[in-house]
Amino acid sequence: MASKSAEIFLGVDVGSVTSKMVALDAKSLDILDSLYVRTHGNPLESMRKVMKKLAERRPLPSVIASATTGSGRTLAARLMNTQIIKNEITTHTLAAVKILPDVRTIVEIGGQDSKIIIVEGGMAVDFAMNTVCAAGTGSFLDQQAGRLGIKVEDMGEMALSAEHAATISGRCTVFAETDMIHKQQIGIPMNEIVAGLCRSLARNYVATVAKGKPIRPPIVFQGGVAANKGIVAQFEKQTGFEFRVSPHYGVAGAYGAALLASMVEGDQPEFQGFDMLEREHKIDSFTCRKCEEVCSVLRLYRDGKPISFWNDRCGMYSSG
Repeated sequence: MASKSAEIFLGVDVGSVTSKMVALDAKSLDILDSLYVRTHGNPLESMRKVMKKLAERRPLPSVIASATTGSGRTLAARLMNTQIIKNEITTHTLAAVKILPDVRTIVEIGGQDSKIIIVEGGMAVDFAMNTVCAAGTGSFLDQQAGRLGIKVEDMGEMALSAEHAATISGRCTVFAETDMIHKQQIGIPMNEIVAGLCRSLARNYVATVAKGKPIRPPIVFQGGVAANKGIVAQFEKQTGFEFRVSPHYGVAGAYGAALLASMVEGDQPEFQGFDMLEREHKIDSFTCRKCEEVCSVLRLYRDGKPISFWNDRCGMYSSG
């Protein structure tokens, strides 16, 4: 007797550095599957990896509804054929409230950006994000770990092992790297340099991203950087509050998107994500000069035929 395919709600978070997926059991809302991969500037390929991961479940799961978030959320939505598209503020809030209903502050640090979300009654009421500078984000930590010749996964334990923290600038990536090179040259131990980096990044977040925002407990820490125990310890030291690391910190955006998909009522469009495993997809762009907007329009092809348009501000193509 053939086994029945699992019914799931699917959330996908396509970011500039990483892409994440969470599949929830449609009845229990427990996580059945998840994936965390590098985007490497190729969201199409990262989406194929997401679909391949899902397809490993046999028989193929039945996707009742799907939702997308992240910087590549529109492309992901076109590929899966869903209209449930939300920003990261909404999805990260849903994820945090699910694990800690009375959360009041969400600290989220991802690959390229940092956020603080103020929550009241389970709803986001205010938020702030970092500026253009990537200091304090996951990509910056990756770069510095590579330059120091260590694994980024080891930085937290190294920081906790240090008796002292070297003085490192956290306000700018250039200044931070200059400080670190100087500390190495004069013989400061590696773990003290890493501890100093963690301290400066936490200080920078509090002074810039969270500036003017009330950091109130309970606090949930989400995003890939939440895995760094050294930064968690510094946040707790500098604020005086406990930071609860989400058990789904790395895929929190996708988790929130999957929860969002589970809340939508009514029939949803037929899921088309698995087409990526058997059919050819590509993206190109063109500049439309038919009106004063002069939009750069993105176009998605399937098997050589255009199937979707977006990024046109006037809606000339996307609304068709």
